[in-house]
Amino acid sequence: MIIRVTNLRREFTVGVETIRALAGVDLSIERGEMVAIMGSSGSGKSTLMNILGCLDRPTSGTYELDGKFVSGMDEKELAGVRNEKIGFVFQSFELLPRTPALANVELPLLYAKQPGDRQARAVRALERVGLADRMDHRPNQLSGGQKQRVAVARALLTDPALLLADEPTGNLDTKTTEEIMRLFADLHDEGRTVVIVTHEPEIAEWCTRVVRLRDGLIDSDESVEPRR
Repeated sequence: MIIRVTNLRREFTVGVETIRALAGVDLSIERGEMVAIMGSSGSGKSTLMNILGCLDRPTSGTYELDGKFVSGMDEKELAGVRNEKIGFVFQSFELLPRTPALANVELPLLYAKQPGDRQARAVRALERVGLADRMDHRPNQLSGGQKQRVAVARALLTDPALLLADEPTGNLDTKTTEEIMRLFADLHDEGRTVVIVTHEPEIAEWCTRVVRLRDGLIDSDESVEPRR
């Protein structure tokens, strides 16, 4: 089991009003699954993603990630879990604009202070995503799809337990979207656990399971035949 959340609640206070973004979510994700988390605006999917990514903590309930109870950790401990256990891929790529692809990919190892040849590992990651000939290119010299491939390579660098992608194709055209989703599918086929937060049914079609949220609760949870 990679993810287990139990009775997860997240409340925000706005003035005198309490907003319940998550109202008691129970969710388990097995190692090697490729899961789409879907929901309309206000459903709670972004809040759930932030908690799964250790970017936020629940008001109550428990979250276990790869055998560690992280819901009660402090900020320093959560930062350590993010570096070691989670590879993030964002819609906006989050690349340093004046930094070549190779150096962008190396960054997680700098933060994690992991021993070994950082550059060699970054080279292998860029080769894995098909960018062996773009390592010295800065983001402004790359297409949108190439930028996202750099982001995927960076996410893979620490060999994380979980790849967590937030609307990873939101800034891409249809052809490039298919290329990036095929890359995620290939990584899943290699045994990676992939969780994608999306509002697009076309993205969910690539996954083996679709979890839909509504009003802070899981509305449906079904295994599906993925597109390949």
